[in-house]
Amino acid sequence: MYLITGAKGQLGRELEKLLRNGQDAIFTSHADLDIADYDAVMEFVDNYDIDTIINCAAYTAVDKAQSDFTNAYKTNVWGPANLTRTGRKIIHISTDYVFDGINHTRPYMPYDRPSPQSAYGQTKLAGEQNVLKYKSAEYVIIRTAWLYSEYGNNFVKTMRKLGAEKDSVGVIDDQIGTPTYAGDLAVAIVEIAKNMKSENNGIYHYTNEGVCSWYDFATAIMDMSGLKCDVRPIKTGEYKTAAFRPAYSVLDKTSIKKTFGLEIPHWTKSLAKCINNIKQKEM
Repeated sequence: MYLITGAKGQLGRELEKLLRNGQDAIFTSHADLDIADYDAVMEFVDNYDIDTIINCAAYTAVDKAQSDFTNAYKTNVWGPANLTRTGRKIIHISTDYVFDGINHTRPYMPYDRPSPQSAYGQTKLAGEQNVLKYKSAEYVIIRTAWLYSEYGNNFVKTMRKLGAEKDSVGVIDDQIGTPTYAGDLAVAIVEIAKNMKSENNGIYHYTNEGVCSWYDFATAIMDMSGLKCDVRPIKTGEYKTAAFRPAYSVLDKTSIKKTFGLEIPHWTKSLAKCINNIKQKEM
């Protein structure tokens, strides 16, 4: 039996499409299970005979985490520690924000030295370190980036909303990375969960294929959505945020593809699929 935490988030909802709730998996939100409470976690995994934990739960409000460090720490640091201490197999989802992207021009390898510059990145790195510290017999840490889907609040849905309301919008063109469709990542996670072995333990990277800026991403969203909104390139310094964002956070996926035999779609192909799904829902 799988336990999927963070079930109401983008990734959790995509996983629920792939796994039978109540038969193959138990899906929990914070209201169902506080992963920062070790006793509650142990009782839950014992009661439901959990074999594998997929930890999608995270404090992801990047800017808010700067002033709400305590709550970000509980979820992003204590949570992974408690889940790993159960001794169950675990797949833990992390982020490109563990890197700073400063003066970096090649895709980050899983073994590259992290250097988080925000409270969010720092707590997510500490969460990774706890998975490694309390590591189960079988564990996988997956760093991902720029996640979007048909669900929740994300960049794709925000751009579509702004594109329908405004004639133009400014989007940052000097932050480089790769969008990740949550549906693709969910498929990869299920495949990995079925094939976990101790010799494959470690940190991996997963995004869609390709590289772009937020400006490129926004332009593609407008084009695929049939919106006439003009996308203007702006610099990071023109858009002030409380938290630091990596200037370059392209992730190298060689190891995850080779180890688990994954084929990863290009980000433009997956974006088109997502937007088509959103349009179908709107109809």
